[in-house]
Amino acid sequence: MIPVLTPAEMAAVDAAATDPVEVLIERAGAATARVALQMLGGGYGRRVVVLAGKGNNGADGRAAAARLRRRGVRVVVVDALDAPRRLPPADLVIDAAYGTGFRGDYDAPDAGGAPVLAVDIPSGVAGLTGAAAGRVLPAERTVTFAALKPGLVLEPGRSLAGAVSLADIGLDVSGARTHVLEAADVAALLPLRAADAHKWSAPVMVVAGSPGMTGAAHLAAAAAQRAGAGMVRLATPGLGDDPGRPTEAVGLRLPESGWAEAVSRELHRFRSLVVGPGLGTDLATRGGIRLLLGSAPVAAVVDGDALTAVGSDLEVVRDRVAATVLTPHDGEYARLAGHPPGDDRLDAARALAAEAGAVVLLKGPTTVVADPEGTVRIVTTGDSRLATAGTGDVLSGIIGALLARGVRPLDAAAAGAWLHGTAASLGPEAGLVAGDLLGLLPAALASVRAGGTRG
Repeated sequence: MIPVLTPAEMAAVDAAATDPVEVLIERAGAATARVALQMLGGGYGRRVVVLAGKGNNGADGRAAAARLRRRGVRVVVVDALDAPRRLPPADLVIDAAYGTGFRGDYDAPDAGGAPVLAVDIPSGVAGLTGAAAGRVLPAERTVTFAALKPGLVLEPGRSLAGAVSLADIGLDVSGARTHVLEAADVAALLPLRAADAHKWSAPVMVVAGSPGMTGAAHLAAAAAQRAGAGMVRLATPGLGDDPGRPTEAVGLRLPESGWAEAVSRELHRFRSLVVGPGLGTDLATRGGIRLLLGSAPVAAVVDGDALTAVGSDLEVVRDRVAATVLTPHDGEYARLAGHPPGDDRLDAARALAAEAGAVVLLKGPTTVVADPEGTVRIVTTGDSRLATAGTGDVLSGIIGALLARGVRPLDAAAAGAWLHGTAASLGPEAGLVAGDLLGLLPAALASVRAGGTRG
C-alpha cells in the first residue's frame, strides 16, 4: 500500500528527520531532475524554466535546476513572486512555486504550451483536500516525496497532478494511518477458496427491492455471486414471486409486514447481510430495516434506503453485535452525520466511522474507506463511468460477498471498491451501465491474480 500523509503529518515527519534539511532538499532536487530528464527525453541543449518560490518547494526546484545544468540543460529560474504573465519559451516547465502548505489564491503564469512537471503538488492545489484556488498549471507529471498527499488523490487535485511519481528521500513514513490500495494489496486480502469449500462456505443474504422496483435487488444479488459468494438468498418484502431474479439466487418469500423477523430467523445459516438497495423509504419499511439491523448476528452492508432508515440515529448501528459497513454518497452522508462531508473527505469518513462504530465507505471520484480506529484506505480505480444508476447496488453485493468469504470489514469495503472500479475500467469509455459490471467482475478478479500473492 502507498502511504498518504496530510500536510500536518508530513511536517511532523520532516521535523523528526535525522538528516539535515539541506540533504533532503538535494535528494528531492535529484528526484525532480530525474523525472525532468525522462520527460525531456535527454538533457543537452533542452530548455527548462523552473518557477521557484521562496520555501522548501522552491529550494527543491533550484536544486533540480543545478543538476539539470550539469547535464547540459539550458535552465532559467524564475522567481514565483515576480513571474511574468507568460514564462519564457521552454521544452519543460518545472512548477516549484508553492507546496502543500500554500494558502490563499494562486494565479499561475502562462506556461506557453510547454509540459509541466509539478514538485510535490501543483502550486495552488490544497494538500489536504485537493481543492484548487485560483489558476493552477495542470501538470503532465508530479514528483512527490516520501508519501502521497491527499490533494494528489482527491479531485480536482488528482486530475491537475497528472501522473504521480513517488520518490523516497529517506524520511520515515511508517506511522502513516492512510494508504492507497494497489492490486497486490487486494491480492493479499482475497482468500483462496478451500479445496473442500461448498456453497454454504460463503453465503450472503440480500434484503433488497420492493414490488415493481426489483432492479437494485437483482444487481446486488448478482454482484455477490460474481464476487465469490457460494450461496445468495434474495428476499424482497411483499413480493410473492420474482421471476426476474438471477437464476442462481434462491428466493425467500417475505410478507409485506413483519418481514424483518422472518429474515432474522434465516440468518443463522449466513455469513453476511446486504440490506437496503431499492427497499423503499415508507415508515413501515424503515422500521423493518432498523429492527433487522438490531437483531442480525452477521456482518451487514447498509446501503441505499437502509442508510435513510438509519438517518442520524447512529445508535442503531453502534448497538449491533456484528460488524457494519455503511456506504454513503454525499447526500446520504449528510443524513447520517447531520452535515455534508466537506472538503476534507478523509476526516469526514473517519469522524463518521468513529461516531457510528462502523466502517464507512464514502463514495466519490476517489473512494475513502475508514474504520472506527481511524485507519483509512483510499481507492483510486473508479472513474466517471460509475456515475450511473445501479452501480452502488453492485458495490454492495461485492462487499457482502467478501465479508461472507471472511475478509475483515475495512478490507472487504476497500477491496470491494477496488474491484468495482477496476471492473468499470475494463468496460467501454461511454455507455457503461451497472449491469455491465457483472460480466466484467471476473476479469477484475483475474487482474488481481497478476498483482501479487493471494491470501
